[in-house]
Amino acid sequence: MAWYQESFGNDYLIVYKHRDMQGAYHEVKKMIDWLDLPQGAQVLDLCCGMGRHSMALTEFGYEVTGVDLSEVLLNEALKLDETKQVTWLRGDMREVPIERQFDAVVNLFTSFGYFDENEQNEKVIGEVQRLLKKGGRFIIDFLNPVYIQANLVPQSERMEGDLLIREARAIEEGCVRKRIVISQKDTADRHYLEQIKLYDRTAFEAMLEKAGLHIDSVYGGYDGQPYEAEASSRMIFVGHKEG
Repeated sequence: MAWYQESFGNDYLIVYKHRDMQGAYHEVKKMIDWLDLPQGAQVLDLCCGMGRHSMALTEFGYEVTGVDLSEVLLNEALKLDETKQVTWLRGDMREVPIERQFDAVVNLFTSFGYFDENEQNEKVIGEVQRLLKKGGRFIIDFLNPVYIQANLVPQSERMEGDLLIREARAIEEGCVRKRIVISQKDTADRHYLEQIKLYDRTAFEAMLEKAGLHIDSVYGGYDGQPYEAEASSRMIFVGHKEG
């Protein structure tokens, strides 16, 4: 079983419990300026996870569809969406089960680079292109590999209730890997892997251009500062589909 099929389950909700709606709302508020779309525009949140950003997008008047592979995370999203504002779909980001096109596609919080082969990751970019209307806007929010390599925290641990969560991080074979061990009294340790293939700005831009996606701006974070290789924690590509 692939790491992402194992890792995005019930324990993921515990490990990332600290992520809140308020943070998502502020990030989306910035994205609204970047997308520059009218109210009622149709937006696809590709790899929507627990749905925090999807829900925030609806608050700004967009018609939102959220796609994710994890049933556990989609169930959380459904709970969050009490008034059924978002269309939630289960699907693989390499072959999204949707035929229609959108005014914008967003792929947030490093939901890219999950696959070992470049070809598989490029399929995701191809899907972003396919799912966009001509002139449609996209945002792909990825980590900054230069910053990660300089600032990687090799190990950390914390308590979450009666659970001890230990995280070990390393750069191996062109990927950043996080190994998570969850320990609880009287139960066997639970082990998970998270892995992201590292693409620098040049490689990422080449993938986007190859797919027919035009880059308008590259930001280093949701503060809207331009990307700087040494200083930026994120690498956020904003652009549009040509045509």
